[in-house]
Amino acid sequence: MSAKNHFQAGNLLSQQHKVQGTVTDGTNPLPGVTIAIKNKKNNAVISDYSGQFSLTCSPNDTLLVSYIGFKTALVPIKGRSVVNIVLSYDTTTLKEVRVNAGYYSVKESERTGSIAKITSKDIETQPVSNVLAVMQGRMAGVNITQTTGVAGGGFDIKIRGQNSLRSGANTPLYIIDGVPYSSSPIGSGQTSSIFPTSTSPLNSINPDNIESIEVLKDADATSIYGSRGANGVVLISTKKGKSGKTRFTITSSTGAGTVTRFLKLMNTEQYLAMRKQAFVNDGKQYGSTDYDVNGAWDQNRYTDWQQELLGGTSKINDNQVTVSGGSKNTQFLLSGTYHSESTVFPGHFGYNRGGVQVNINHTSEDNRFQMTFSGGYTSQKNNQPASDLTNATRFLAPNAPALYNSDGSLNWENQTWENPLRNLNAKYESKTKDFIANAMLSYEILEGLSIKSNFGFTDLATLETRTAPSTIFNPAYNFTSQRSVLYQNQTSRTSWIIEPQLTWEKELGKGKINLLAGTTFQNQTTAALYQSGSGFSSNSLIYNLAAAKVITIQLDDETQYKYQAIFGRLNYNWQDRYILNLTARRDGSSRFGPSRQFANFGAAGFAWLFTNENFLKNSSRLSFGKLRGSYGTTGNDQIGDYQFFDTYSTTGVNYDGVTGISPSRLYNADFGWEINKKLEFALETGFLRDRIFTTAAWYQNRSSNQLVGIPLPGTTGFSSIQANLNAVVENRGLEFTLRTVNLQKANFQWTTNFNLTFAKNKLLSFPGLEGSTYSQQYRIGEPLNILLLYKFKEVNPQTGIYDFEDVNSDGVISSPYDRQHTANLNPKYFGGIQNQLTYKGWNLDFLFQFTKQRNRIYPMGTPGMMSNQQTRITDSWQTTGDQTAYQMYTTGTDRNVVNANNNYLLSNTIITDASFIRLKNIALSYTVPLSLKDTSCKVMLQAQNLLTFTKYQDGDPEFSTIGYLPPLKVVTAGVQLTF
Repeated sequence: MSAKNHFQAGNLLSQQHKVQGTVTDGTNPLPGVTIAIKNKKNNAVISDYSGQFSLTCSPNDTLLVSYIGFKTALVPIKGRSVVNIVLSYDTTTLKEVRVNAGYYSVKESERTGSIAKITSKDIETQPVSNVLAVMQGRMAGVNITQTTGVAGGGFDIKIRGQNSLRSGANTPLYIIDGVPYSSSPIGSGQTSSIFPTSTSPLNSINPDNIESIEVLKDADATSIYGSRGANGVVLISTKKGKSGKTRFTITSSTGAGTVTRFLKLMNTEQYLAMRKQAFVNDGKQYGSTDYDVNGAWDQNRYTDWQQELLGGTSKINDNQVTVSGGSKNTQFLLSGTYHSESTVFPGHFGYNRGGVQVNINHTSEDNRFQMTFSGGYTSQKNNQPASDLTNATRFLAPNAPALYNSDGSLNWENQTWENPLRNLNAKYESKTKDFIANAMLSYEILEGLSIKSNFGFTDLATLETRTAPSTIFNPAYNFTSQRSVLYQNQTSRTSWIIEPQLTWEKELGKGKINLLAGTTFQNQTTAALYQSGSGFSSNSLIYNLAAAKVITIQLDDETQYKYQAIFGRLNYNWQDRYILNLTARRDGSSRFGPSRQFANFGAAGFAWLFTNENFLKNSSRLSFGKLRGSYGTTGNDQIGDYQFFDTYSTTGVNYDGVTGISPSRLYNADFGWEINKKLEFALETGFLRDRIFTTAAWYQNRSSNQLVGIPLPGTTGFSSIQANLNAVVENRGLEFTLRTVNLQKANFQWTTNFNLTFAKNKLLSFPGLEGSTYSQQYRIGEPLNILLLYKFKEVNPQTGIYDFEDVNSDGVISSPYDRQHTANLNPKYFGGIQNQLTYKGWNLDFLFQFTKQRNRIYPMGTPGMMSNQQTRITDSWQTTGDQTAYQMYTTGTDRNVVNANNNYLLSNTIITDASFIRLKNIALSYTVPLSLKDTSCKVMLQAQNLLTFTKYQDGDPEFSTIGYLPPLKVVTAGVQLTF
C-alpha cells in the first residue's frame, strides 16, 4: 500500500461520526444504561427512558455497555451509524453490585460486613402500606411480626434477636436518605385504638417511593453508627430520577382485604349443650339473667359473630403519578401518591394517606461537585372504632340477639344484652403530618480527596382523639352527654442533623486505601400534650374541650435529645484478595449523666477472597469464594430522656390555690451506656459462574450493662432507680442464604432466593435475679421471651377438675411457687423462599414465608359460662371415670373449677405448635405490547397473605396477641402506564 493510501486509511479511522441506537432486554427498553467507548475516558453516555442513546466516536471503536443486573456487552461499531443493543440478564454479576453501607457504599464482593438488601423489584410486587411489611420473609436474621390487622397498625422487628431487657429498647435505627428517623411511638395508649401498640411513625414512609432497603447486622456494618446501631440499622433509599426524556408513569390499583383465619367456635347446638351441662354439674336451675338458655333468646338462632363483626371486606385503592427525567448532569423525580383503605369492621371507617416525594441530583461538568436533594411530605388520616371489635367475638353466645331492629336501630333485646355495635359510636381519629428532607453536598478537592456534608431535617405532628360518648349506652339508661368523655393527644417531633465528612482514596502499591472521617451533630425535640375532658354540654361538642365540664391534663411534656459524635473508617484492599475494614465512633448522648455521656465504639472486619488466589483463579466450578469475619462493639441509649436526673411531676392536687409537685425519679450520675459486643464469621461461595450463590454466617451478640430499674426498699420512697445492671443477654445464630439461576434463556429466566435463620436468645447472667422484681419474668440460661407456667398433669377422672404439679409440695397450687415450667416463645427457625419467573412480557414472583415456633392457644374464659368456646372444648368431663382433654363445665359458681381453669390458662398445656408456611406474596404482571413509541403498559395482579398452612387451630399462627384483629389477606389488581 502506498504512503498516500496509508495516510487516507489512517485519516478515515480517525474520522468521528455519530452513532445512535436503542438498548433493550429483548422486549422492553432499558433506561439508565451506560454506553462508553472501550479504552477511552470521558466519552460515556446514558440511555434515556426509551432506551435510546447517541454519541460520537470513531468508526472502528467498540462500545462498552453496562447495566446493573445484565451482562456487560462489547459491541463493535464497524462503521455503522445505527447500533441497536440487546442486553442479557445476568444475575451472576450481582456480587459486583454496590450496596449501601450508610456513610459509604461498597461492592458486594468486597463487603466485609453482614448486609441484607431488597430492591424496588421486590417492593413493588407487594400490596402493603407499611415499609416493614415488605421485608417479611425476605432477609436472613430479620424477624418481623405484624401486631394488628387494623389499618395504620404497626409491626414488631428484631434484627438478630432481643438484646435489651427492656422490650421498648430493641428497635433498629432507621435512616431515610441519610436522615435518622425516630421509630418511637407518636401516639398514646390512652387514645390509640391501633392496639396492642401505639401509632407507629413508620406508616409515613410510602413503600412505593422506596428504591432499596439495606439492613446492617454485624459489628463491621453497624459500629460506625455507634450507640444507635446496637439493634441493627435499616437504610432506606428513595427513588431518584434518571437522565433522558421526561417520562410520566401512572400507576393505579384497587383491591380487597379480608381476615386470614378465624377461630373454630361452637355452633348453637354445641354451645347450648355445654351451657345446660354446666347447670347440671353445678346443680343449679336457670336464673333470670341466663338469657341464652332460659328462653329469653331464640335457641334456634345462630350467628357467626366473627363473620358478623370481622367478616367485612376492606376496600383498598392506590394511585401514583411520577414524573422524572433530566440531562446528563441534572436529574429529577417528582411523585405523588394516594392510598385509601376501609376496614373489615361494620360501619364507615377508613385510613387515608397522601404524599409527595421529590428528588434532584446534580453533577458539575467536571464531575467534581455533586448535589443531591430529597424531600417527602406525607399526610395521614385514620378513622377507626375506639375499640377493636375482635375481643367482643370471644364472649358472645352464638344465639345472642340480632344486631338491628326492623327499623334499623340498634337492638337491645329488652335490656338483656349489650349490643356490640354500640362501640361504633365511640371513635378513634388521628391526623398525622410528616416532612423529611435531606441535602448532600460533595466536592472533590483533589484527585481522590473529597469533602461532603449531609443536612437532614424532619418534622412530624399528630393529633389523636378517642371518644366515649353517652350514646354507647343503652338508651333505657337515659345517660346524657354529661357522661361523655374525650381523650386527646398531641405529639410533635422535630429533629435536625448535620454530618460533615472527608474521604480519601488512593492506590498504594498493589493495594487500595480508603479513609473516611466525619462528625455528627443531631438535635431532637419532642412535645406531648395528653388531656381529657368529661361532662359535655352536648355530644355535638364532644371534640371541643372548652365544652367539657371537667378538663384534666394528664401529661404536658417537652423533651430534648442532643447527640454528637466523631466517626471514621479505614479500608485497605490488597490485590482484591485481602480486605481489612476498621470503623470507630465516639458518641455523646444527653441521656446519660455528665461523667458518662461519652463512649467509644469500634469494629474490625476482614475478608479473604480466596478465589482470587492463583491456585483458584481459573477454577471452572468455584467462581467466587470469600471468607469474612468481624468483631466490635455498639451501644444503646434507647432509655428515654432525663432518666438520670432528679425529676419532679405535678400532683394534680390543688392546695391553697397552688398545684403541688412531687419527686418522681432519683439522680444517678453513673447512669451509662448498654454495651453490645458482636462477633461473626461467614463464608460466601459462588458456583458455575455464580449461578449458585450461597452464604453461611455464624454470629454471637452479647449485650451487657443493661439499663433497667433496680428495685429499692420502700423506705426510700421510690420503688426503683434507673441504673446499669450487670446482666448479660446473648443472641447466637446461624444464617443461610441461597440464590440460584435455574434457567436463563433468551425469553425465559427463573431464579430462586432462599433464606433460613436459626436463632437462640439466652439470659447468661443476672446478679440477684431471685430477689428482684424480675424473678417471675426471667430465668438464667433461658430466653427473655418466656412464660413461667404451671405443669399440667391431667383431668382428674374422679373429680373432673384439672390437676397440676405441686412443685413445692405444700398441698396448694399457687403462684409463683408452682409456676416454674418455662416455655420458649421465640421461633426455632424462620425464613422464606422466593421464585421469580420471566417469560417474554410475563413476570411471576411468589414468596413463601415459614416459621417454626410455639405459641399460646386463644383463651376464651371458663367453659360453661355465658360465652362461646372453641369446638374442641366439647371433649369435656361429665361423669366419674371419664378420660377427657378438658375439665367439667361450670356456670361460674364452682370456684374450684374456675380456679383450675385459670391455672390451666397459665399452664404448659396452653403452649402449642404454631408453625406455619404462608404464601406471603404472589404477583403476576404482563407488559402489553404497544405500537405507540416510547409508551409501555403493564397490568398487575398481586396478593398478600394468600394461603396459610398450619396445625394451629386458634386463628392466625403468626399473630401472638390476644383479642386483636389479625393480619388481612389482600388481593389487588392494577395497571401501570409509562409514556
